[in-house]
Amino acid sequence: MAKKGKHRRPKSSSLTRSVVAAGTGGAALVLPMMAATGANAADSAKSSAPEKSSAAATAEKSEKKKDAPATYSVVAGDYLSKIAQDQSVDGGWKRLYQDNRKAVGDDPSLIRPGLKLTINAPAKSKSQEKPVSDTTASKTSASESAEPATYSDDLDGWIKESLAVMAEHGIPGSYEGIERNILRESSGNPSAVNNWDSNAAAGTPSKGLLQVIPPTFEAYHVPGTSTDIFDPVANITAACNYAADNYGSIDNVDGPY
Repeated sequence: MAKKGKHRRPKSSSLTRSVVAAGTGGAALVLPMMAATGANAADSAKSSAPEKSSAAATAEKSEKKKDAPATYSVVAGDYLSKIAQDQSVDGGWKRLYQDNRKAVGDDPSLIRPGLKLTINAPAKSKSQEKPVSDTTASKTSASESAEPATYSDDLDGWIKESLAVMAEHGIPGSYEGIERNILRESSGNPSAVNNWDSNAAAGTPSKGLLQVIPPTFEAYHVPGTSTDIFDPVANITAACNYAADNYGSIDNVDGPY
């Protein structure tokens, strides 16, 4: 038992001693603490930098992969507008044709199974484009100012004019395919009317070079051509437009359609 009137001196805690020490040498202790904090921040920045760089690189690779050109092999029934739509080509069939003009040739409606097409080819930079010479420029100017092409008023001229219109609208078809079907359907008579088949019995007889019924002509009429179903070019282009939608091309039609 402790003696009366005597009190034990309380022990100072280690925390108190630490505070006192900090009070006497505060300046010396504060600086190392600040330095340590700065070091941690630097380490954190260093560790996060590679992560950001890695994420940016991954995004860049993904974008490059997305825009990378691909090769498409033409199959039976294909035509440029269909391929452009299926492959989501920026600029549609015209861009697809422009990128592959060397492989396709002058007629965009003539593509054969097995032909390799480049999808979304990278655009040429100005430095890659060939400079236009004065001679070329003058030829181009003369061509632009020249009168529109003229066609003979016969089966040959009607087919050729129709092919020119079809090329402008991305409608597939070849001279041979159109001629073959015309000779079977009407023997080349633009005024031919079928008054005996099921269409005639239903009140919509087939008419013209490719024997088109009025509802089909109206639905597939090509802008810029006559609205007269007996007009040779209007009849051919509407029929080829219909055949492209239902058979891939007039070239794939070998019988009643």
